[in-house]
Amino acid sequence: MTFTEPTTVDVAAFDRWIRAFARAAHTHKELLTELDAAIGDADHGANMDRGMTAAVAAVDAAAGFDSVAALLKCVGLTLVGSVGGASGPLYGTLFLRMAAAAGTGAALDAADLARLLTAGLGGVVDRGKAEPGDKTMYDALAPACAALTASLDSGQDLAEALAAAALAADAGRDATVPMLAHKGRASYLGERSIGHQDPGATSVALLVRAAATTLVPAHG
Repeated sequence: MTFTEPTTVDVAAFDRWIRAFARAAHTHKELLTELDAAIGDADHGANMDRGMTAAVAAVDAAAGFDSVAALLKCVGLTLVGSVGGASGPLYGTLFLRMAAAAGTGAALDAADLARLLTAGLGGVVDRGKAEPGDKTMYDALAPACAALTASLDSGQDLAEALAAAALAADAGRDATVPMLAHKGRASYLGERSIGHQDPGATSVALLVRAAATTLVPAHG
């Protein structure tokens, strides 16, 4: 399907995305904790739930944003300040880099959205030094960014492109199971890290799935 007119994603849609991800983090808190217990500190579920709850509270306290960048910056700063371990700095940097790439507008088009998510990926790489196959959140986020960009470039609409990104994130998450961890606490386990799904890749898949259900504007 090809656009007949520009598709934009406004501040309200990004707000819905943040809230949907917060709900997903809460709903899957025990799963994330269980996955992290196997190869990490058993705190990823609690950290993501606490961080996203704090992010939503900060958004509510701000009582409105005049730009996408301001909303994303609020979320990023809150995550950096309220989440321990690696999750806070990595997710915080993801949102802060997206904010820095968003400009000053109150709405973005589909190509801008892909550019923002790719900028966020760059922040994760800079912060965590992760590479493909390291068994980290990168292994779900990078395929999602690639799928989103490729789908839009091929002429698919935003809903189709976000659905493709969500599927790519899910596949990237699942692909971490046989990987040997090279980063974080999981890397200390050596070959014992093989056979476990990475919790960070799992939460990224939730993030992208939340985007696919909230960032598509209504048509009518």
